[in-house]
Amino acid sequence: MMGTRGRRPHPLIDREKLDALYGAYNHRDFVHPDPLEFLYHYPALQDREIVALVASSLAYGRVEQILKSVSLVLDRVGPSPFHFLMTSSPESLLSTFSDFKHRFTAGDELAWMLWGARCAIEKFGSLLECFLSGWNEKESTVLPGLAAFVEAFPVKIAGCWSGFLPSPAKGSACKRLNLFMRWMVRQDAVDPGGWGQIPPSKLIVPLDVHMHRISLNLRLTSRRQADLRTAVEITRAFKKLVPEDPVRYDFALTRLGIRKHMAPPALGTKNL
Repeated sequence: MMGTRGRRPHPLIDREKLDALYGAYNHRDFVHPDPLEFLYHYPALQDREIVALVASSLAYGRVEQILKSVSLVLDRVGPSPFHFLMTSSPESLLSTFSDFKHRFTAGDELAWMLWGARCAIEKFGSLLECFLSGWNEKESTVLPGLAAFVEAFPVKIAGCWSGFLPSPAKGSACKRLNLFMRWMVRQDAVDPGGWGQIPPSKLIVPLDVHMHRISLNLRLTSRRQADLRTAVEITRAFKKLVPEDPVRYDFALTRLGIRKHMAPPALGTKNL
């Protein structure tokens, strides 16, 4: 992917500096406030898949509202989201979330997204197997698999496609789905993992406003549009530094955008 002037910018950062940042800030002490924190309460993979899907899908807007909305959903589904989902009907889901609202997301959209997840689990056995059914390990990224993954959800209202389940096949940056993948594929002090069959090298950076601004300042991209093409370009820049895990620094770097006082001078750039 080329920058807006026809060539990729030269990054202002090297792996040594990124590793120092990772070592300093990639700890659970720095997770809150982040919807990722909900995943830590669910050791069973079948539960954590569903929690990750809900938490990532609602990860837009003010973080306080995100945490409130995710907490409300999880309170209603009980201690085992998997059991709740697999014993629910469309009618019960619509009733359970009839009064739910998160910014532009209504309760019926949430209910149908969850029903789509249940149908996918019934067909494939798990959300992981659903993803793997449409993914070829020879692909350079998870994007083709993500496109097939969202198409496997038999939702009945258009809002799910444009909101919860945007497809990379349509050019969406798919920030929330790529965030879901980061949480489920990577495993370290912050990301709990569980989907070990998928190499972290295939992940795409979850591109939000913080990562886009930081990437521009670090010359990982010169593109001004926060779209899928930009996300892929930034990922490729990281991959030159750490080919086995290009999303490794996503959490630590985005802390700089969320917590201004954390920006370390060793990065070699200002006003991240």
